[in-house]
Amino acid sequence: MKKILIAGLLVWLPLTITVYVLLSLIGLMDGVFGWLLSAAAAVAPLSAQSGIERLRDWPGLGVLVMLLVLLATGVFATNYFGQWWLRQWDRLVGKIPIVKSIYNSVKQVSDTLFSSNANAFREAVLVQYPRAGAWTIAFVTGRPGGEVAEHLQGDWLSIYVPTTPNPTSGFFLMLPRADVIELEMSVDAALKYIISMGVVVPTAAAAAPRLPVARDPVG
Repeated sequence: MKKILIAGLLVWLPLTITVYVLLSLIGLMDGVFGWLLSAAAAVAPLSAQSGIERLRDWPGLGVLVMLLVLLATGVFATNYFGQWWLRQWDRLVGKIPIVKSIYNSVKQVSDTLFSSNANAFREAVLVQYPRAGAWTIAFVTGRPGGEVAEHLQGDWLSIYVPTTPNPTSGFFLMLPRADVIELEMSVDAALKYIISMGVVVPTAAAAAPRLPVARDPVG
């Protein structure tokens, strides 16, 4: 009976989580769409407010509208005219106290992670963490820069070590390149390996390079 219940759970659990994530995303889009409708109704004439409110009852309209808004924003942001306006917007936000700190930090992280020219999370590696002889999968996020790089001699890498099974939290490390082993597996395969706590083994894991002799951990 226990094996049958576990087999049933393994069938329904991925589907349930997938549906939950999709419904949460749709709910978020509908919420933003509802906020836009409320803002439009607040400034619209009384004769048009009833028509605007009826748009809330159209199933799927919020998702469709938000996808179109994202598409239009992407087209706007990828041309010269749109980029000029975005630079003006960044300058304006950069003059607002408190807001500029939050906005600039989020923008830098999002540009690093999602930009097509970014190198963050493009490579999975093996590092020794949290002690010598204990190995974990991490991701290269770049190289140390600025004042930090001036204090580091040699070739160093910036590394993100995700936690299991939630890879959205983790630890930021700076390690010498000599202490990092490059892996052939893709970032997606490495994430699956981490989230599954080693249960889902990527094919590329079998071709991973031989581990070197353990050395003292950095720092």
